[in-house]
Amino acid sequence: MKAWQVARDWSIEGMELVDLPEPVPGPGQVAVRMKAASLNYRDLLTVQGKGGVTRLPLIPFSDGAGEVTAVGEGVTRIAAGDRVCPMFFQSWIDGQVSAASRRYALGGTRPGVLQEVMVLDAEGVSRMPSHLSFREAAALPCAGLTAWRALFEEARVKPGDTVLVQGTGGVSIFALQFAKLAGASVIVTSSSDEKLERARALGADHTINYRSVPEWGKAAAEWSGGGVDHIVEVGGKDTLAQSLEAARVGGTILVIGVLTGFSQQIAIPSLFAKNLHVIGLSVGSRRMFEDMTAAVERNGMKPVIDRVFSFDAVTDALRLMQQGGHFGKIVVEFA
Repeated sequence: MKAWQVARDWSIEGMELVDLPEPVPGPGQVAVRMKAASLNYRDLLTVQGKGGVTRLPLIPFSDGAGEVTAVGEGVTRIAAGDRVCPMFFQSWIDGQVSAASRRYALGGTRPGVLQEVMVLDAEGVSRMPSHLSFREAAALPCAGLTAWRALFEEARVKPGDTVLVQGTGGVSIFALQFAKLAGASVIVTSSSDEKLERARALGADHTINYRSVPEWGKAAAEWSGGGVDHIVEVGGKDTLAQSLEAARVGGTILVIGVLTGFSQQIAIPSLFAKNLHVIGLSVGSRRMFEDMTAAVERNGMKPVIDRVFSFDAVTDALRLMQQGGHFGKIVVEFA
């Protein structure tokens, strides 16, 4: 089988398409022929050597979907022919987050999804929504689940709440879609008027171009009548101060990304003066994934796909992620 590896060095240019022996499932395992993968900013950081992984070679990427081709002895919850997604955290089935539950992550401490056939524990996969294509379902395990956990496991979004999402990448667009399903009002920020127009077509109630409105935190607080209930914070260094400004007293800031950098000075008085809840999170459990896919299927929701690349053009897909020009998800489709 073919697989992509970060092989020569930690860079996009250091990736190689290689031939590897096709794995066979053992007891309690399943073999999945991968059909599609999708990119996350975390994957770009990992390929560049900024993801905490130190050993080469590494098969990267964590988001994907495929078809079960064989099951090992003792497997009953999954069958050959099932269309499934591998879970980002292979070690987090249910319960509260812990060091143990986060131990095994695809495209990091475990080989990722950029391989034609994966062998995984049967407990580490889950069926995808029946109405989605493989390319659509490939967007769910990391980006979709991160947005779902942020809004419904941590923030407990309810009808009438206001939610602010930053930008129009994968997690932010999922957060927009999920928040609208919950009956919330959504503010979207971006530097592109064209992208903001597309966000409005998806249901955004208010949009702010942060280049023309640098003090967008104040503008969001004013529009929401005193402050935003929940903020999906994906920017990091250059956005956190504005998120603090935008949040209402008692509001929630869900820290997910580091698109603009890793460190920032925080105005600590803003935290206690507003009694803010600041929560850092990454992805979620298989139980959360199954709650999410049930909602996606029940509502006929479709992930937003920006561009689809062929399997041999993975490096081009990574460069598009690096440029930040996408709206929604970037997908790689296997032959």
